[in-house]
Amino acid sequence: MIVTPVTKLLGIRVPIVQGGMQWVGVPSLAAAVSNAGGLGILTALTQPNPDALRDAIRETRRTTDKPFGVNITLLPTINPPDYEGFARAAVGEGVRIFETAGNNPKKLIAYLKGEGCIIIHKCTTIRHAKSAEKLGVDILSIDGFECAGHPGEEDVPGLVLLARAAQELKAPYLASGGIADSRGFVAALALGASGINMGTRFMCTIESPIHDRIKEKIVAASEQDTIHIFRTMHNTARVFKNKVSTEVVAIEQRPGAKFEDVRDLVSGQRGRQVYELGDPEYGIWSLGLAAGLIRDIPSCEDLVGRMEREAEEMMRGMSRHLKAKL
Repeated sequence: MIVTPVTKLLGIRVPIVQGGMQWVGVPSLAAAVSNAGGLGILTALTQPNPDALRDAIRETRRTTDKPFGVNITLLPTINPPDYEGFARAAVGEGVRIFETAGNNPKKLIAYLKGEGCIIIHKCTTIRHAKSAEKLGVDILSIDGFECAGHPGEEDVPGLVLLARAAQELKAPYLASGGIADSRGFVAALALGASGINMGTRFMCTIESPIHDRIKEKIVAASEQDTIHIFRTMHNTARVFKNKVSTEVVAIEQRPGAKFEDVRDLVSGQRGRQVYELGDPEYGIWSLGLAAGLIRDIPSCEDLVGRMEREAEEMMRGMSRHLKAKL
């Protein structure tokens, strides 16, 4: 077994955490990841309101008795969701593991820590990670430039960012971004991480709720099939490269372009329909560079078991190799 501070803190067998993905982090996937030995994550904002989140938590509990968490991402929006309501609903249902992300999480983290919760906080820079440490988070999730969704604005890839984390951080951390197989798993541990966070890889599993045609598109994709939108707006997001995302980037390049010029194109509901209807060209949907490493659509049990087994074999092999050299 691969025992790390993350497995001990979270009470899981394998230090593999499922990313909290919008429209993807639902009970079927979260329970499957937890049952496989990792940590499944429900995405709070996938649900329309706190009561719906309560129902999702109860549904997850009907299919797993293992630990799972809830993601709450703080969005840059004029009309913010009921973050406090989602947090209170989850705590009221007995959830004690949370993944937080986004700007200004101080109030949310203070409430969750006051309830005795374990907090994983996602960061794209070392300075933000150190600030989160001061707020008392238990585990940091360090997102490199390779990740899907929002990689920050500094474009530092995981190989450097994770090594910097080892130099600077006291709290255990997860490696996130660009990891989809056992090689990435072992590399992350070698770089000082206590586990990994995977989003794109878990999108492409049997229990993932997205349409089979989108899963097949991910299998067929390479590491060159993503694009960054919102770069000019300093809210960079890595998404699948299709006609919609390409049009968004073209509009952004126009002098004086504003968010209102692309609002309809980047609608979250259009992205949701991509997953529901299976048309990869219909809207914006997140995809990481890890897509270039994905070649199958396994069950979560098979995926986590395979990565655990292969990682252990690789580490034993490296140990034997080093001993032979000595």
